[in-house]
Amino acid sequence: MDDFYSICNATFRGCVDSIKGITVLFYLDREVNKKLSSRSSRSKSTSNERLNLTATPPATTVRRSGISKEATKREEESMVWWRVLQCCLLNGGVFLGSIIIFEYIILPGLKTIFTLMLSNESSFGSNVWGWMQPFLSLIFRMIWVLPLFALSKIVNSLWFQDIADSAYKFRKGRPQLIPSISKLIADTLFSLLVQGLFLVQSMLVSLLPVSYLGSILCFIHMCLLYSLYSFEYKWFNMGWELHKRLTYIEYNWPYFVGFGVPLAVMTQLPNSYIVSGCVFSILFPLFILSGNEATPVSTINQYPLKLFSPVVAISNTLFSRTMTVHRTPVSHPATPPTLKTTKVK
Repeated sequence: MDDFYSICNATFRGCVDSIKGITVLFYLDREVNKKLSSRSSRSKSTSNERLNLTATPPATTVRRSGISKEATKREEESMVWWRVLQCCLLNGGVFLGSIIIFEYIILPGLKTIFTLMLSNESSFGSNVWGWMQPFLSLIFRMIWVLPLFALSKIVNSLWFQDIADSAYKFRKGRPQLIPSISKLIADTLFSLLVQGLFLVQSMLVSLLPVSYLGSILCFIHMCLLYSLYSFEYKWFNMGWELHKRLTYIEYNWPYFVGFGVPLAVMTQLPNSYIVSGCVFSILFPLFILSGNEATPVSTINQYPLKLFSPVVAISNTLFSRTMTVHRTPVSHPATPPTLKTTKVK
């Protein structure tokens, strides 16, 4: 009974944290001003103390260092705001807006004009329009939707990284990246392969013939995958390697299932894959901020949900000739490794 309560509590906390972290955009500027005012007051007191002991030049140095720190903080805060706004404008204003205009304004308008032109031959007009509508939709998708979708994926990946790095520097300090370049490249490539195979695995479990079981398992897969997406930027900046990130999710799966629920629900509402991708690209920057702000609930769970293990085994087999990622056992998997973050001086 206690295990069930802890699982429900962790799931609820994860869902709340995924939404609560979004509010960082609304109090970011206020928090920046508070930090800058406290730092300026400390720098002034420090400069006054040094003025009593030494000459003027050290105080000037203190003021300059304080100004540079303030400028850096302002730059990180403005970068987060600007990148989030760009993602909303590109994915919501340009991409999704063009689809809505075409589907609900241009096509109905063309249908009305075509019907008026062939009003005397209603059956012939309806037959011709029934052939023209899918042809026009196909042309629109090939010329506009697919190229813009591919371009937005590339641009979004760059903007997502900027949002994650700026938010991490603002909150935690300088990132602790994986020291080796070869390990960094191998970790990135292996992570992409694992995520792709995990997405395929979610599609396969959705085909289970048992009623509702396939849909529930697929939904859990997507929640964990979206949580991995959201926290991966933060963990990567903390220097966590892939096996550590996946092990932490598997042993604390109730929290991460709850964290991914809002994004999974919102992306599954549209029937179109393209529209679902637009919704994901609009909301995902906010969940990056939520993951950066959140402190996951660590549950001492005796039943880890090792859904990533099959895809890791397949990925290890595919990469066995070049590299192999070992899932090293963790003594206390429910507790994350303590990593010291270096504060920006």
